[in-house]
Amino acid sequence: MPSPQPPRAVFAMDPVHLPLLFPPPLMTRLSEAAGLDPALVVQDFTDPVAADALARADVLITGWGCPRLDAGVLSAAPRLRTVLHAAGSVRSLVGDAVWERGITVSSAVTGNALPVAEYTLAMILLCGKEAFEHRERFRVTHAYPPPPETAAMGNVGRRVGVIGASRVGRRLLELLRPFDFTVLLHDPYVSPAEAAALGAELLSLDDLLRHSDIVSLHAPDIPDTYRMLDRARLGLIRDGGVLINTSRGALVDPDALTDEVVSGRLRAVLDVTEPEPLPAGSPLYRLPNVFLTPHIAGSLGNELERLGRIVVEELERVVAGVGLEHEVRYADMARVA
Repeated sequence: MPSPQPPRAVFAMDPVHLPLLFPPPLMTRLSEAAGLDPALVVQDFTDPVAADALARADVLITGWGCPRLDAGVLSAAPRLRTVLHAAGSVRSLVGDAVWERGITVSSAVTGNALPVAEYTLAMILLCGKEAFEHRERFRVTHAYPPPPETAAMGNVGRRVGVIGASRVGRRLLELLRPFDFTVLLHDPYVSPAEAAALGAELLSLDDLLRHSDIVSLHAPDIPDTYRMLDRARLGLIRDGGVLINTSRGALVDPDALTDEVVSGRLRAVLDVTEPEPLPAGSPLYRLPNVFLTPHIAGSLGNELERLGRIVVEELERVVAGVGLEHEVRYADMARVA
């Protein structure tokens, strides 16, 4: 009896990401699991070469830069059964037609959550030491701070509020366990018992804001979370408190946040903003109490290989006929990033 033919796979992403996602050992594993052309990376599904490959594709390996998979694209891909996304959220990638046709979707979002959680942990520890403000001051004064200026510094007993038990939020909760923090959590889908198992006390959003020294955002960007931290809620954070946002800028009222940090009442660590990037004249670029980074918390550089490895393992599961470990389900789309 002849062996079944391996599935035909096609890359669809910005080709600049391909060598970092799939270095030679991973590309070899992909080639062994499926028929594919490593030199063909689709960015435009209307291109004749791309259209021919799409017509024969059973599996689409997508990443940043892949066009949205709408009904028009799917009509040109009659054999397509599986989408393996070598990045995080599939919200902007997958149209309703994908779910209506029963195509299986997998995402490497779990792998992308790890560097975001690591970045956030680093920021929490540095904020507890007031490292950013003291660095700015030291550059000017060249003098060590006197004891009265360091009396409130330190991470012992610091109250850290985590908004959202997402994949990033849960990984951050794990990373926080070895430290002497009091950890608070807000998530409407988590019970008090589950929060306790995660190492946190479950609170309402308003109570978390009132009782946290450092607030870290890890909720999805969905209609229910738009501007969830508005002017009134930002006002609940104690004077001198810190807001860390590695989620999406849309979760925070940008004008209200600007007012809070310009006044000096709050500090902020912002890897994401709205708009993104901020206009050149924004005061957030020059404030000593704002640490602003250009959306670097997620997977970059050598961290992309972790995402590629997840995709390779998922493709090997497809070939073996077993269930995907990182499947994205339509029922979850309303409340995930």
